[in-house]
Amino acid sequence: MADKVVLLSGGNPQIPKGDGDAPVQAYIAAMPGWKSPAWARLDRLIERAVPGVRKAVKWNSPLYAAPDAAQSHWFLSIHCFDKYIKVAFFDGKLLDPVPPVASKSGNTRYFHIHEEDVVDEAQFAAWIKQASALPGEKM
Repeated sequence: MADKVVLLSGGNPQIPKGDGDAPVQAYIAAMPGWKSPAWARLDRLIERAVPGVRKAVKWNSPLYAAPDAAQSHWFLSIHCFDKYIKVAFFDGKLLDPVPPVASKSGNTRYFHIHEEDVVDEAQFAAWIKQASALPGEKM
């Protein structure tokens, strides 16, 4: 990116709202430290698990939707915090197994990724495949 990206509270990149892969890749490139390569790897895993996955950035967070989902129904978002990446599965209570971190909002469940974590990519891909088949969140 030619312009320096502003990092908001917790190191979350401030990326202009946009549809498609380009704004998501800009967000990933601007993620500080270890978070950028960690999420780049998982972004590629999502693309393999859900061919044709739709992407966007809204509210400074990347969003992912199934290719045939209704225009504004999303199954996953991410957000940077100082010490971890928060992955939100909007229908997470319906996944098997349920992602480990509870939410105060509806069916949402979270998966936190810390620098020292080794992500079980097979489990993550299973969650992605399951989540992409559910209705998701309208935004």
